Amino acid sequence: MTLTEEDLELIRRELGREPNETELAMFENLWSEHCAYRSTRRLLRQLPTEADHVLVGPGDDAAVVAIDDEWALVVGIESHNHPSYVDPYNGAATGVGGIVRDVLSMGAFPIALLDPLRFGPLDAERVPYLVDGVVRGISDYGNRIGVPTVGGELEFDPSYARNPLVNVMCVGVVRRDEIVRGRAEEPGDVLVLIGARTGRDGIGGAAFASEELDESSEEEDRPAVQIGDPFTERLLILALRELVRRGLVKGCKDLGAAGLTCAAAEMAADGGVGVEVDVSRVPLREEGMEPWEIMLSESQERMLIVTSPEDVDEVLEVCERYGLEAAVVGRVTDDGYLTVRDGEELVARVPAKFLADGAPTLEWEEEPYSYPEDVDVPEPDPEDAARAILSSPNASPLLREWVYRQYDHGVQGRTLVGPGHDAAVLWLQHEGLEDRALALTTDSNPRHVLIDPKAGTEGCVAEALRNIATVGARPLCLVDCLNFGSPENPRVYYQLRRSIEGLAEAARRFDVPVVGGNVSLYNEHEEDGPVNPTPVVGAVGLIEGLEHLEDFPRTPEEGESIVLLGETRPELGGSLYLIEYHEIKGGKVPRVRYREERRLHRLLRRLARGARASAIRDVSTGGLLVVLAETLGEVGAEVDLSRAPGRAPRWDYLLFSESHGRALVVTDEPDRVLEESREAGVPAEVVGEVTGDGVLRVEAGPARLEVSRETLEAWWREPLKHLE
Repeated sequence: MTLTEEDLELIRRELGREPNETELAMFENLWSEHCAYRSTRRLLRQLPTEADHVLVGPGDDAAVVAIDDEWALVVGIESHNHPSYVDPYNGAATGVGGIVRDVLSMGAFPIALLDPLRFGPLDAERVPYLVDGVVRGISDYGNRIGVPTVGGELEFDPSYARNPLVNVMCVGVVRRDEIVRGRAEEPGDVLVLIGARTGRDGIGGAAFASEELDESSEEEDRPAVQIGDPFTERLLILALRELVRRGLVKGCKDLGAAGLTCAAAEMAADGGVGVEVDVSRVPLREEGMEPWEIMLSESQERMLIVTSPEDVDEVLEVCERYGLEAAVVGRVTDDGYLTVRDGEELVARVPAKFLADGAPTLEWEEEPYSYPEDVDVPEPDPEDAARAILSSPNASPLLREWVYRQYDHGVQGRTLVGPGHDAAVLWLQHEGLEDRALALTTDSNPRHVLIDPKAGTEGCVAEALRNIATVGARPLCLVDCLNFGSPENPRVYYQLRRSIEGLAEAARRFDVPVVGGNVSLYNEHEEDGPVNPTPVVGAVGLIEGLEHLEDFPRTPEEGESIVLLGETRPELGGSLYLIEYHEIKGGKVPRVRYREERRLHRLLRRLARGARASAIRDVSTGGLLVVLAETLGEVGAEVDLSRAPGRAPRWDYLLFSESHGRALVVTDEPDRVLEESREAGVPAEVVGEVTGDGVLRVEAGPARLEVSRETLEAWWREPLKHLE
């Protein structure tokens, strides 16, 4: 029981009696941190969520943003962290299924997935098992339902060793006149449960996600992990889309956390009505299930729809044709209550609005902290430092490739730019928008956020928007997935509050709305403590006119110039170099300079659409050396970073600083790039040339590196030995 004595007293006063067993179980799950956002609801109110093109903001299963007068995009992001530790394959697979249904419930057709993933060190016990299980779970589920996984992140850090983070973002498209909301509004309407049968898997999952992990979690909490069936999900996608096109769906909710209880209560609360559910009508796959088990089961591939009484037979006929279970399980009432019956027996009766929205907010003590900005950074051997950074699993493109090669990122025929680039690009030709595409990315930098939660989170937003700018997109919206430890820990609550402040500040300064998101707390293990604060930012942008993508990105060619945009600054705090190589937590975390950053974004959009660039890459994790190696390591280049704009005091700052506001452009029109940069007010210099000989030569003041293609690939391949 996670309800406090204060919670119980509030419930008794509202009901005027003692709650029964079923009612207590319903309150425990809907008032959990996972469902009720008790520790963050107040903090999240500062996020800018509105704009003229935002049709549905936070609060529904997913957000809806206009593309034009006819079409809209639907976007959501979720976490499935605890289940993925207990059962990595099913935990990750059902995370995919759940976020797809969130998008589907808004009437949309899902077109893309992104998967930000974080694990402990690859040489740690059980971590390779977790990585393999999570990746296979995402791959098997996404591939089988026909939704491409086109992007994401992969990071390794000791703080995630026994609490991996598995976040999933989904994007869909919908006609504006077919948008469905997660509410019931007309008494007399009918509730139809469609999809898979209900079992005991996932019972108590919402409460489980609101507790820290311990040594017993792997065994004792396994029943709280749902089991997925991607083939049923595919049928659900097709059937629900047909029901929506026929105009048969008046409201829809995914049965996710807290199952039927959450869906029914929220539909009633949001529509200002009541609902009555008869659990005896729910199709079951296990005998002897108690009413509270049926109401709280989180069995996958189920959705609750509201339809008119005269349309019930047609709804059931469509579901039968697709081979889906469908049953009338209740009705909409005018009394404001969620009433649960088992045939003629009254099982539970509680005010729907109180159950869905009545959980009191929680405020915790916080403990501000800081790391020293002035740190002593020993000057290393250049080749030793380069090898350490480039062989890190956090800088290996081959490791990321090992992951995304298991995904079918080309299904549906929309993917113009897939995994491995700063942003994925999906063509909207199936919607008749032949000249438009969506740019998608997710970004986070927990090392920066740990050192400075506000500045670090601002940087996550800046990086996400830079990434979509590199493919010529203008931003439409942001979503967030806030992964933190227990808010009862004063340092964690401080991180959480400051991080949300940073997210709000950046969204306002860049004038991009935060339309939805997810909060995942209690990400910690009783022995290891909390994970690094990990706010993941998803960005969606719109590209109008696709001519520039016909030949982009392409392999750089001999003789092309390498242009560096933006200033490199003495900001090593939270960098891969300082934390992994020197094991120093501290230093000056990169700051977002908004005027300069916005100029760079505008310039990148123009260059992507107009300049003859073979590559445009954001500079972020690992600094300039990492982006040079990824972009030019295969073909070879001569680079002199002493020409780089900025004020780096030493060669290792030039190579490894993660200053914001920078990008690398490889082009055969350097004069044009420099001219446009001057006009935009962005510092820019030619720092090298593509050689074509497969050797990357980099000068950074007195440091000189020469790395062959074969050596570089060997360094990149080192982390893979743990997974082979």
